[in-house]
Amino acid sequence: MHAEIITIGSEILLGEIIDTNSKTIAKKLQTIGMPLYYTSTVGDSLGRMVNVIQQGLARSDVVITTGGLGPTVDDMTRDAMALATGHPLKFDESLLSQIEERFRRWGRTMSDNNRKQAYRPEGSTVIENPVGTAPCFIVELNGRVAICLPGVPREMEYLMDHAVLPYLRQRFNLSGIIKSRSLKVSGAGESQIDSRVGDLESLHNPSVGLNAQSGVVVIRITATASSEEEANGLIEPVEHTVRERLGHLVFGADYDTLEGVVLAEISRRGETLSVVEVGSGGRLSGKLAMCEHGKTAFVGGSIGCAQPSIDLIELASLTANQARADWGLACVVMEEGGQIILNVALWHEHYREKWQRGFGGHPSLAPEWSSNLALDALRMTLAATAEK
Repeated sequence: MHAEIITIGSEILLGEIIDTNSKTIAKKLQTIGMPLYYTSTVGDSLGRMVNVIQQGLARSDVVITTGGLGPTVDDMTRDAMALATGHPLKFDESLLSQIEERFRRWGRTMSDNNRKQAYRPEGSTVIENPVGTAPCFIVELNGRVAICLPGVPREMEYLMDHAVLPYLRQRFNLSGIIKSRSLKVSGAGESQIDSRVGDLESLHNPSVGLNAQSGVVVIRITATASSEEEANGLIEPVEHTVRERLGHLVFGADYDTLEGVVLAEISRRGETLSVVEVGSGGRLSGKLAMCEHGKTAFVGGSIGCAQPSIDLIELASLTANQARADWGLACVVMEEGGQIILNVALWHEHYREKWQRGFGGHPSLAPEWSSNLALDALRMTLAATAEK
């Protein structure tokens, strides 16, 4: 048994908006043990929408669509679902009354085109939408289920929590859970990490997968179980093995970030950090400022200009002294001979060091890579100089 998600809207295909609904729905399906096998996006074309929905119902037990339930001409999800399932649309007076009541409650005048939202496929089950104007519905066909939700993220999430998840639990007698644990790794590339934990990636339950980001690799351990306790029991021994093999390369888990881990340690010591950036567009300062300890442990960030003769240690020392910080960190992105070079320098009263590495990716990615390289260098130094 598995599900798939279809997001509807040409604005997504054109890159005008980012599809965040699929991520939200996928996370919520995990909480009831419903695996997700496919996600797709289709534009506002009735024929293509019908084809995608029919394809989904042919291969998946549950198809969840999001978007296209509004009152405008290009909102065609109702029509597409009716054609795809062979359930013709019918006008529902009770739905119209609900829509009219919401407009009255909000002190707004309902337009004639809102009447379109009172149509639903014949035989479908209505999902009342108390947080929006678009009623939603569920269509069952040959043991398969199609659920149509609005594209507005706030509405979609509310209906997933209060209607869809309870329905799916009861409809398919679901009692399990899919739980993931994400270990965050830095200081080594994806291939190096894979060489140490690659054998774990052949496991079935829990499954193990790697996801490389800009200077950070995420190792995701996912278990399917009948309860959270059972899922934890499957995940924990694999997590222990990963941590044992990778040691200090693992800097955190789940929602931990490099900047958060670094500032937490500096704050624990009662110290402060100041940074200076060249060529990274303030990316490092922005990361640090948003952290929990950003208002205490992070005391200064500045952006400078690249100079070929610049002394990086001196630059790190200068930013520390100007902000009266215990640690000074310099992050410099420069171009030499047509190649992008990432430079990091660290200054402390009892410690100073600098690092350099070439960068072969797209120039637009260099600021993120350089900031993560700088944070990891500081993290490793903090670990090496930790109080005994």
